[in-house]
Amino acid sequence: MSDAASSASASPSPWPDVRPGGGLVAVHAHPDDETLSTGALLATWAAAGLPATVVTCTRGERGEVLALPGTTSEGLAHLGGDGPRLGAYRETELARAVAALGVDQVFLDALPENNTGQATAPGFRRDVVLAGSPVRRYEDSGMRWVRPGVAGPAPDAPARAFSLLPLEEPAARLAGLLRRLRPSVVVTYEPGGGYGHPDHVRTHQVAVRAIELAADADAVVPGDPWAGAGLWQVVAPAHEVRAARRALAADPAARAVAEVAGLAFADPGEPLPPFAKERLDGRVVRCAVGPMLDRVLAALRAHATQVQGAGAAGPDLRQRGVAGWYALGHDVLAPVPAHETYLVG
Repeated sequence: MSDAASSASASPSPWPDVRPGGGLVAVHAHPDDETLSTGALLATWAAAGLPATVVTCTRGERGEVLALPGTTSEGLAHLGGDGPRLGAYRETELARAVAALGVDQVFLDALPENNTGQATAPGFRRDVVLAGSPVRRYEDSGMRWVRPGVAGPAPDAPARAFSLLPLEEPAARLAGLLRRLRPSVVVTYEPGGGYGHPDHVRTHQVAVRAIELAADADAVVPGDPWAGAGLWQVVAPAHEVRAARRALAADPAARAVAEVAGLAFADPGEPLPPFAKERLDGRVVRCAVGPMLDRVLAALRAHATQVQGAGAAGPDLRQRGVAGWYALGHDVLAPVPAHETYLVG
């Protein structure tokens, strides 16, 4: 087990078993997922001087809009239900968030599918020139809550919903990028998509298939084969999730924030989403959030249409495994854990 600390930049890699100079590619479904799931890992990688790139599969066109006074989302309620305009605005939020984390970002549908033509992905690293087929936009599939904290497919997913795409097309696009960047690590959700969102589930499947295609010498994918990318999956020990929920709900400062904003607390005894594991079989990597908390909170606040109340915990709460808090559109104050946990393989 490894633990990235604030001295990460003094080492050629934050983790001893990652090759020196090895890069990271984080594959996420929507803008804000990169920060919510892997913000500290991305910021730690960047602080160590290592290349880190976020691949975003959709623009979150079906997300709710908080439109809260005093935030950059104030006055934006009209974007709710307007997929193209909301997606365009969330691109600007994502740009601010990845700048706060110090990493690069590209949309999956802006990557090439094959070896024909020439294209440069907007917002992507300027030294990376991509050859590929015309872009076909991938759209947010939407979701519905099936129980507290767990999502399922929406009954009205659009025809071009990311979760409904044939697997090989997005996987080939991502595989080409893996061959180009040759990272040490690809990080994404576990098979349940973290909390069951269909786009998250599909993102896991795409990442796994892309790693396979990138290594396959016979795959019709740009670039030379690359088999050096390991898979890290976002998880958390279930007992830590429950303990963090209990600690947050009992903290006076967190309770004051919740009261002012009209937020509730999650029930520590309710069934947990898929990312929370009763047992973690296999190797686990832990990334300390504390040294990167300022960057993570800045990135969370950048996603103001989706995230509210992001703040840092006091010393007592930090000692109980909670670095901070935030809430999404369902108005539940959630803990930012003291560590991000990744299952390797």
